[in-house]
Amino acid sequence: MEKKCIGIDIGGTSVKLGLFSTDGTLLEKWEIPTRKENGGDRILPDIADSIKAKMKEKGLTNDDLAGAGMGYPGPVLPDGYVEVCVNIGWHDRNPEKELSSLLDGLFVRSGNDANVAALGEMWQGGGRGYRDLVAVTLGTGVGGGVILNEQIVAGRHGTAGEIGHIHVRDEETEQCNCGGVGCLEQVASATGIAREARRMMKKSDLPSVLRKFGDNVTAKDVLDAAKEGDKLADEVVETSCRYLGLVLAQVAMTIDPERFVIGGGVSKAGQFLIDRIWKYFDFYTPITKHKASIGLAELGNDAGIYGAARLIVTNI
Repeated sequence: MEKKCIGIDIGGTSVKLGLFSTDGTLLEKWEIPTRKENGGDRILPDIADSIKAKMKEKGLTNDDLAGAGMGYPGPVLPDGYVEVCVNIGWHDRNPEKELSSLLDGLFVRSGNDANVAALGEMWQGGGRGYRDLVAVTLGTGVGGGVILNEQIVAGRHGTAGEIGHIHVRDEETEQCNCGGVGCLEQVASATGIAREARRMMKKSDLPSVLRKFGDNVTAKDVLDAAKEGDKLADEVVETSCRYLGLVLAQVAMTIDPERFVIGGGVSKAGQFLIDRIWKYFDFYTPITKHKASIGLAELGNDAGIYGAARLIVTNI
């Protein structure tokens, strides 16, 4: 029987799990709550118990599995060690080794959740067919993952791909969550786009449908209005996409990927958003006509479990 593998994506609210065949077929997926109390001490035992229950249900043993891959929110060193995962309460531990022990020695590999999601998109999503790509997630923040030659590039300190915290705006005065000022995340994330819209409404007299939302305006409101030709909303989108295009150009001039894959809630604006980003990316990369393409992510919330499973397939 062909071996199977497990993909695990640990989030702040829930843990997503998937049972895969090694060709990338998702056979079954399920979720369990992320119990973060007491420093997240129950998270890994809960995962192990859930996997064992699924194996029993399917009549599987450790011999039937190639291993379990896992993504979690924090800088992950090559041996699986993490200094801190703020959103789930972990400090100074090696979840990779711990889960392997809980699963009776099953092979386990792990990585940062954004990097792992990027790997998933390369394998079975919007980056399928490409060996070198950068995945960008436009959600509450701006995340990124770098894949070169089909391998995650985590960096010496586990912070490679943190494009949301590239400095882009000198005139910014508010502090980013990372402690910096003027980060891409502050202008191009869902929260950043909404904040930009609130600022624009205060400093501009342009009439806009956004004014009916006031301080409750969302990135979706802005993008929907821009699609309908609202000038104020369009200015906000132009600003956000200009900084996004600039950062993608900087990344391209550094590692020259084949493909950028854009995901997260903001990416639901679709080709309208991609076209705006491309305009500025193309403008900021005049050195060559041969450059990365930009497309939409395809796996949604499942990217993490796909990428986690791929960590195992790569080691078969």
